[in-house]
Amino acid sequence: MAVYNSASVIRYARYYNNYIIDSNLFMKNTNTPPKLLDQVRDRIRVKHYSIRTETQYVQWIKRFILFHGKRHPQEMGAAEVEAFLTHLAVDGQVSASTQNQALSALLFLYKEVLAIDLPWLGNVVRAKQPKRLPVVLTRTEVREVLVRMNGVYGLMANMLYGTGMRLMECVRLRVKDVDFERGEILICDGKGGKDRVTMLPSSVVTGLQTHLEQRRTLFDDDKRIGKTNVFLPDALARKYPNAATEWCWQYIFPSGSYSVDPRSGAERRHHVDEKLLQRAMKKAVQAAGIAKPATPHTLRHSFATHLLEAGYDIRTVQELLGHSDVSTTMIYTHVLNKGGRGVLSPLDQL
Repeated sequence: MAVYNSASVIRYARYYNNYIIDSNLFMKNTNTPPKLLDQVRDRIRVKHYSIRTETQYVQWIKRFILFHGKRHPQEMGAAEVEAFLTHLAVDGQVSASTQNQALSALLFLYKEVLAIDLPWLGNVVRAKQPKRLPVVLTRTEVREVLVRMNGVYGLMANMLYGTGMRLMECVRLRVKDVDFERGEILICDGKGGKDRVTMLPSSVVTGLQTHLEQRRTLFDDDKRIGKTNVFLPDALARKYPNAATEWCWQYIFPSGSYSVDPRSGAERRHHVDEKLLQRAMKKAVQAAGIAKPATPHTLRHSFATHLLEAGYDIRTVQELLGHSDVSTTMIYTHVLNKGGRGVLSPLDQL
């Protein structure tokens, strides 16, 4: 019979209790099975999906279950999935991309969480997305918008147009990602989990350096009260315990207040809310009198379009944008043709 001393028993008890709490698989005791949505969250985190994907997938699965009277997904099949998608399209009048997102969430539920390999999963038809040209501003329109944006949001808008970054890529920039000497910006963990390098426009260098000086002051203030801890992706926080409090890992564009991390529960200063930049951009577009539904992402479209107009190679533009397939970048080649494929209208020949 094995003999355990009191110290080993205490260590085991602590380990087991921490496992119960941290895994979030049990509610009150070990006999309580994990709830379905908790299983979904755990599986999403195992596969390293983003917090936004987690939020959307959980929301769609919850709506699917409520739509069918709280029936368990194991009791449902292709008919219920198609009925839900039809409801979204007919009654909800959602777009094709939204309908496909809901379908992706349900496929994830059945394949990854419930481990149900049903033949009908591969036969569910996705909504056909219409091919639309992106909204693009002219150089004059871009100038009119940017001159009406000041402060931090003006700096961010200039960087979006000057680098071709996505909105969240700009919002999540960290101090270490900017190399002033090489004139480069390293975009880490972009769409699809890919890293890439883009240029640092010389026209924003002075403004960005001034902003970083102010950001360093805020960092020093946070350091005095022990609030410099920031979110680190994957297991970097465990691999480098002190990295989360170092200057190089701080967000360049921080939030004005502290917030609670929805996954870890830690209170820390996160990056700025992207909605604030979207609102500032909308006000600038309206003030400029531009009759286009321009958003911060429109600056990325304009960046690519204007580079192609200037004669840059499409492969270069593809690399700067971070597209995995050149066919995605080719949507911007419509600017290379004037009017109807460069044809002179007969009206102009009269």
